[in-house]
Amino acid sequence: MIQTEEKETPAAEEIVENLRDGSPSEFEEYVVRVKRCSKVVKGGRRLSFSAVVVVGDRRGRIGFGLGKANEVADAIRKGGDLARKTLFRVKMQGDTIPHEAIGKFSASCVLLRPAPSGSGIIAGGGVRALLNLSGIRNVVAKSLGSNDKLNVIHATVDALRQLRTLEESRALRGSVGQ
Repeated sequence: MIQTEEKETPAAEEIVENLRDGSPSEFEEYVVRVKRCSKVVKGGRRLSFSAVVVVGDRRGRIGFGLGKANEVADAIRKGGDLARKTLFRVKMQGDTIPHEAIGKFSASCVLLRPAPSGSGIIAGGGVRALLNLSGIRNVVAKSLGSNDKLNVIHATVDALRQLRTLEESRALRGSVGQ
């Protein structure tokens, strides 16, 4: 029988700091979730860990990854490495997003709306971490449906990938109205 237990660990951020080899990185890491899974075997329980890590440079590039290992530090390192491999650029208009977007993944749905300057990031959980590390300063987000953190992050990334600037929209339609 496999049991999973989710817990927020403030020590996870300390572990991320200890993993760095002293070289300055342009990306910041944020551990969204560390989950412990126990498998019952003949000799007792065998523990394994999974970590969801978000990486961003606060200038429009973000990525996320899920790392699994028998130790927390290894899971965080693997998640960070995978997040660096899946980086993509977010389309921004000043310090907000260009238009409203709805992202869906599994049973999670995330609504992102642009907000006026000075509003800040009005979001919670994994959505806040993702938007904060992407460099977006003013946005309103609402998580609908399932609140599983990994699925919410997937849905947020889906919404961010849908964003288009005005110039891109005009280029897709052709030069209508110019």
